[in-house]
Amino acid sequence: MSSKDTFETEDKYFAPFFVKQSISIEKGEGVYVWDEEGRRYLDFTAGWGVTCIGHANPVITDALADQGSKIIQNPNSGLTYSPARARLLSLMSEILPSDLTRVFFTNSGAETNDAAIKLARKVTGRPEVVSTLQSFHGRTISTASATGQAKNRDRYDPLMPNYRFVPYNDLDAMQEALDESVAAVILEPIQGEGGIRIPSPDYLKGVSDLCKKNGSLLIVDEIQTGFFRTGPAFVTGECGVKVDFLTMAKGIAGGFPFGAFAMSEEVAGKLEIGDHGGTYCGNPLGCAVSYAVIKYLLDNNISDNVKEMGALALERMEQWKASYGDAVTEVRGKGLLIMVDLRNEEIATRVKDECQARGLLVTQTQGFGIRIFPALNIRKEELEEGLQIMEDAIASIVKSGI
Repeated sequence: MSSKDTFETEDKYFAPFFVKQSISIEKGEGVYVWDEEGRRYLDFTAGWGVTCIGHANPVITDALADQGSKIIQNPNSGLTYSPARARLLSLMSEILPSDLTRVFFTNSGAETNDAAIKLARKVTGRPEVVSTLQSFHGRTISTASATGQAKNRDRYDPLMPNYRFVPYNDLDAMQEALDESVAAVILEPIQGEGGIRIPSPDYLKGVSDLCKKNGSLLIVDEIQTGFFRTGPAFVTGECGVKVDFLTMAKGIAGGFPFGAFAMSEEVAGKLEIGDHGGTYCGNPLGCAVSYAVIKYLLDNNISDNVKEMGALALERMEQWKASYGDAVTEVRGKGLLIMVDLRNEEIATRVKDECQARGLLVTQTQGFGIRIFPALNIRKEELEEGLQIMEDAIASIVKSGI
């Protein structure tokens, strides 16, 4: 097939949920991908953050082949033990916050958050959940109802009831929202899809203290920030904040559909057999891939690379505000989770399209922003190549008139 054939077939048969870019990707290697005509692109999207160790990494393909030749799905699924699952659980215990000792595996981030919300209500016997404005927690009806962005929520009325929303990074508003009917608070330690919003250093600890005082559970959504995306394994662990549920996905398996939530012994002690489950949850194939990815992240000291590359990127991108102030209004981020705010949505779209035309793939977020989150093992020369392409794209748009 050619790109033209692919475009026509997908446009005819694929569900109409995406505005497609005019590009058909056939293969990838590391931080690069190639379209069907053989043109190479540098990928600064990492598949919305999941291909954390690059495309077609042998670590992943070898794990798929090795485990796939043994067994993909256990008989009776989670009712039987699995050495692949046991190895992954043991490895995760090394990087999770020490008080989160119980883990369950899922298939996606939305499913993970959905489960945490459901179980928090069961544990507390309370109905209400507090979320934050501009948050994003998934696309199931429950997690869409928990998402603090009207554009991703209100079109699905009637929504699931018993959700409240407060401004992010506002402890006074959080305190006012908490009462004896609140089962849990769900929030991101850094808002990702909402625009890379980084709270004040005391925010997570403050929310944790308020939850404890109110008898509510704290669910921290690290689906985008987890597995060294910002430097540490988890933002929560770096902050030393005790939470009741930690939800994970994206970077957990390098692009293989997988997720997990971890919980404290105290919470686990209030749950019973049958409170949750799933056919594919903790399948040996997913566990083997996840183990290989996490082991790679640890063995290659990816945390240091993320910190170094993130600092380099932010330092260079910060200069864009002075050089291209007519287009760039703000740059912010942590590690390799970075946002460039443009003056308006039209400029952002032009930047995204010009980047693609020049061989760089980026993600447009919240209309006016460009979100940068490449593979965590990106090398300095690859990062600089992408930054130069993006700067050239911005410069050309400014020069042509805004």
